Amino acid sequence: MTIERSLAAEGVTLGYGDRTIVDSLDLRVPAGRVTAIVGANACGKSTLLKAMARLLTPSSGQVLLDGKAIHRLPTKQVARVLGLLPQSPIAPDGIAVSDLVSRGRHPHQGALSRWTSADDAAVARALEATDVTHLADRPVDELSGGQRQRVWIAMALAQETDVLLLDEPTTFLDISHQIDVLDLLTDLNRERGTTVAMVLHDLNLAARYADHLVAMAQGQVIAAGDPGDVLTEDTVRRVFGLDSRVVPDPLTGRPMVIPIGRHHTVAEPEQAQTVSHR
Repeated sequence: MTIERSLAAEGVTLGYGDRTIVDSLDLRVPAGRVTAIVGANACGKSTLLKAMARLLTPSSGQVLLDGKAIHRLPTKQVARVLGLLPQSPIAPDGIAVSDLVSRGRHPHQGALSRWTSADDAAVARALEATDVTHLADRPVDELSGGQRQRVWIAMALAQETDVLLLDEPTTFLDISHQIDVLDLLTDLNRERGTTVAMVLHDLNLAARYADHLVAMAQGQVIAAGDPGDVLTEDTVRRVFGLDSRVVPDPLTGRPMVIPIGRHHTVAEPEQAQTVSHR
């Protein structure tokens, strides 16, 4: 089992140049749970994740890892505790899958330490968990988008951190592989106690897989907590400007969003009955 780590943003303001993206935001990631962050494009989700992974320094406020300012901690110390899968990672030209996944072990290598059987085992587990063992000798740049995404996830898993941050981990994946990845992250959380925080676009998958849901809009947290409390018709309207109906997921009982749109309105009872008999 992993060690429970605390990760929080306190009064964090983030941006690029003179443009502020996130303003005075507070957020706590529950230890040992799966958190999903949702929101419209450009609302600050990915920017926040970068700051929490120590890739972007706040102009004010701070990110705390185990109560200490993460930007003041040594890079390697943070990398042993916290792993990140960014939105659009870039692999070196011609690198093989196994070599890329092995890079996840670098934080565990000291100046004088050597590669060990434990490192081999960690890489093998990551390849198997993401179903890319058969691709181990293939160059990453020859793979499909979905295959590459699974390889990057394998590298993050090989790092074997207590906290794992993922920015849209289901990008480029068909629905079957989306479910595979989210099941894998759930297994990682339940079996190892890994704290998982991820940005997701699909509201229904976020509600189904997350223990803790965070809804963002315009650089602020609009709501955070249990998916059943957060994912309401009012929240969907405030965050996405979208009218919807939120109903229980028939499999899990968790909230499921049904968007309305301009061309599909709510049927009156008489209309619904007529359609059902056609």
